[in-house]
Amino acid sequence: MNIEENLSLKKYNTFGIDVKAKYFAEVFSIEELKELLSLEKYKNLPKFILGGGSNILFTKDFNGLVITFSSGEIQVEGEDDDYVFVRASAGVIWHRLVLYCIDRNYGGIENLSLIPGKVGAAPIQNIGAYGQELKDVFYSLNGIFIENLEEKIFYKDECQFAYRNSIFKKELKNKFIITDVALKLNKHPIVNTSYGAIEEGLKKRNITEVTIKDVSEVVCDIRMSKLPDPSKIGNSGSFFKNPEITNKRFEELKSKFPGMVGYNIPDGMVKIAAGWLIEQAGLKGKRVGNTGTHPKQALVIVNYGNATGQEILEFKDFVKNSILEKYGIELEEEVNVL
Repeated sequence: MNIEENLSLKKYNTFGIDVKAKYFAEVFSIEELKELLSLEKYKNLPKFILGGGSNILFTKDFNGLVITFSSGEIQVEGEDDDYVFVRASAGVIWHRLVLYCIDRNYGGIENLSLIPGKVGAAPIQNIGAYGQELKDVFYSLNGIFIENLEEKIFYKDECQFAYRNSIFKKELKNKFIITDVALKLNKHPIVNTSYGAIEEGLKKRNITEVTIKDVSEVVCDIRMSKLPDPSKIGNSGSFFKNPEITNKRFEELKSKFPGMVGYNIPDGMVKIAAGWLIEQAGLKGKRVGNTGTHPKQALVIVNYGNATGQEILEFKDFVKNSILEKYGIELEEEVNVL
């Protein structure tokens, strides 16, 4: 266990915001985590669990204890003729787990390639991309409650998974620490190439017999072409969720804005492409001071080098207000603002 005081979190968040944590602890096992949470010095302090820092916007110093889990274990826990159960520590880099599974032809998360962050954050956000979501392959997770150090296993039906949401983002937010995650993956993968850009990428490569490795490589190409590298320009990927509206409301808007992009989802709802809304509002590539939307992807808000969290917060509100005024649609943040 490593504990530091008044540590800058600039290198621990992909926005590159220079704020400080009063205390910062790096733990490598559930035993160390319990020991840390048992220490009287930290018991009454606010606590924040930091993964890869890729889905967080710090707007001020954190006057408490920031905890990051750094164990990097991946192991196969069981298998049958069709499925394999892979468990990974919360501290494993997500894309490392994806590559581990692809190397062994375990299918189910290849479309989630190159999503930044660590495994422990994946269930909180129910990460998803290009036709796959974590919940599709999720089996269980282990963790502990901060208040009483009680350990608990959560199975899929207990996690309340929804679009970029879960119980860990709602009532258990800042109350429960995920320590490892188990996935149920297919030993006879069925590739998902339904997302248009994947099909186009495969055609460009002249691939007809598609493997999960092929899908992963195409997804990586797509992400690298559309999303800015946080090591070069600070960002947290897509800042906003794609909003969901009723089919009736969608038809009303489409009569006014014929090019509006929407996808039918269950319960008579339509998911609108937030990036299209922002771009059509004239905000793609919009810059205000040290922050703005990325020129290639309107969903991404970037730090041009010296932005404070407060500046990015204000720009985010500007974008939200602009979309609300133009379309009557309220965007919801995908990024956790602290």
